[in-house]
Parts: sequence; structure tokens; C-alpha cells
Amino acid sequence: MTDMMQTQAGDAGAFRDFDLSRVPTPCFVVDEKAVERNLMVLADVAERSGAHVLAALKAFSMFSLAPLVCHYLSGTCASGLHEARLAREEYGGEVATFCAGYKDSEIEEIIALSDHMIFNSVAQKDRFLARCQAASKQVGLRINPEHSEGEIAKYDPCAPCSRLGTPISQLTAAALDGVDGLHMHTLCEQGFAPLARTWAAIEPKLGPFLGQLKWLNFGGGHHITRDDYDRDALVDFILEIRSKYHVDVYLEPGEAVALDAGILVGEVLDLPRNGVDLAITDISATCHMPDVIEAPYRPALLGEVETGHSYRFGGPSCLAGDVIGDYKMAQPLQIGDRFAFLDQAHYSMVKTNTFNGVALPAILLWNSQTDDLRSVKQFGYADFKERLS
Repeated sequence: MTDMMQTQAGDAGAFRDFDLSRVPTPCFVVDEKAVERNLMVLADVAERSGAHVLAALKAFSMFSLAPLVCHYLSGTCASGLHEARLAREEYGGEVATFCAGYKDSEIEEIIALSDHMIFNSVAQKDRFLARCQAASKQVGLRINPEHSEGEIAKYDPCAPCSRLGTPISQLTAAALDGVDGLHMHTLCEQGFAPLARTWAAIEPKLGPFLGQLKWLNFGGGHHITRDDYDRDALVDFILEIRSKYHVDVYLEPGEAVALDAGILVGEVLDLPRNGVDLAITDISATCHMPDVIEAPYRPALLGEVETGHSYRFGGPSCLAGDVIGDYKMAQPLQIGDRFAFLDQAHYSMVKTNTFNGVALPAILLWNSQTDDLRSVKQFGYADFKERLS
């Protein structure tokens, strides 16, 4: 385990030639052609392996691109009522819903919206099983493989005392009563090898139960669209499991759908000095890129150089820890300069907040092939006020 997550992406791609002055700040700019390239890779894996590939809305739910996503993938996976509604209303296709804890007041609607209902514990499965069966919905149970491949302990679903998934050591015939499939989500921005090791560790333990299952869902965290991902090995892995156990196989990529497909554009507001050169910007780590603090990690910066003028980038909020990272620029910064953080379409966009009343970034869609640029969403005071009382 390490203390800081290493950035696994950050290829500027077509954004190297994008004029940052064309957009307001702060704003997300998403390249629909980059998203489509990722989707084509995922569709190819699905076609060659026979897997059902679902887009994880928790990572990327820019529903203006829903028609594009659904053209290539089988559907979506949701994390609760609101995502399940978005999935059904905007995306269509298959909807698989997993939540660590379902509420009685929401369960009927979630069941109606979903094709697969995946439960975190045997107790929740037993509690809602009859309702799922009455609605002819597939029932899944999330398992904890009790085999860790995580880089950061607090992001590892298999860490000791994890609240996510039923420990594989607790599986029994009674626990799997009424269960159609098993779900696991144990990876984060990782290649094929960790998946292979995880399966090798759990396959013998699942042996007594695999014959009664209809499907296996390997969740997300697979960096399938990264150039160095061994996609042929993944395809062979899926084909072998399907052939050996006669089950359907599901994958739920989130990051892989929007990998290197978006930037977050900001502006330099002030350049004070306190031991080091500081750059106060309208991009806030806590408001716009909370994973920078939570993971933590250091996002890649467009145009960053190895040797140059050093600045510590931070946001406009009052939080002392609203620091994005230290970066080197080829030229000294000036107030009003534009800059952009790379690979920000996934997770950053869905996690934004308005702490301190900091403005939410606008959302723009760019086509790097045609150079068409259009505003999808602008936020203002009303978006801040309406969250309060």
C-alpha cells in the first residue's frame, strides 16, 4: 500500500491543440470523439468475449452522451435510486443496480427500474428477495474476495473490516438461496493481472456454487481502454469462464469509458509568494476535484514541464488544504492565464460541490474531429442556493 495514488492516465491527446481561451472558467470540456474511441474498444472486447459491458454511471454520467454510450454498450450500472432513474430514463438497455444498503421507502421503485438487483449482504438479499422474484428481476450478491489488490488502503474494498461485500469465507448454500449471480468490485485503475490473481484466489472457493449461477459480474476498476491493458488476455479469460461454467459475464467499467476524454480548465487569479510561488486559481481541489484530497493523487497538467518555473496550485476556498499540487511551467505565470488539468471527465464531474459558494464548472462538449464546441450546462447562483434551505 502507498500513501498517494499514482496518476494512471493524463495523455493530452487532441487537447494539446485546444485553445483554452474558447471556454469560460472553470469548466469541463469533454471530447466526444475520445469517449467514442473508448467505447469502441469496450465494444470490441464485448464482441470478442461475449461479455455484457455496462457503463458505470457513478464514474461518468454525462447523459448528453447517453445515445453514444448505448450505441456501443449493453447498458449501465447504478448505485441507487437516482442513478437507476437516470439509467432508465436516458440510457435504456440493461440496468444493474448495486447499493451497500437499500431503503424500504425506495426499494420498490429501484426494483422496477432495474434488471439486476445486487445486494451487499445476505440479510438485505433475504429481506428483499421475494419482492425481486415477484417482479421477475435477477438477484445478485456482492462478495468480498478477501484478496487485496488495492493501491490505497481506504480505497480497497477487500481491506480488513470492509463494509463492501459478503466475505467469501461466509458463503454457504443458504446464503446463495435465490441468488442468480455474484458480483465483485475489487479493482481501481488497474490492468488485467490483478483480476487474474483475484480469480485464481477465489475460484476454488466458489467451486461448489458456480454450477447454480447464471452470471458473474466482475465490477469496475478495469482500465480496459488504457494502451497498455492486455485486452486479449481479458477476452480469453472471459471466454474460458463462460465455457467452463456456462455463465454470462458482466463488466462495469466507469473510468474506462471516459479515460483521457476530458479536461478541467481554470484561470490564474493571483500569484502570491510564501516560501514558494503560489498560484491561486478558480479551480478548487475540494470543490471540483475532491479525489485530489481524498485519494489523494496529483492530477496531470496540460503543458507541464520537467524543468521550469515552479508553482503550487490551489483553489479560492478558505480550506487550508485546498491544494492541487506543485507544477513546473515553461514560462512564468501571469494573472489571467488559462491552464487545464487532464483526464477529468470521470469522477471529478460527478463529485463537484459548492463549498464556500465556489462556482460549479460549466460543462462543454467538443468534437476534436470537427472542432464543434457547444455548451451543455452552465451553473449559477440558483444551483448553489437550491441545495440549501
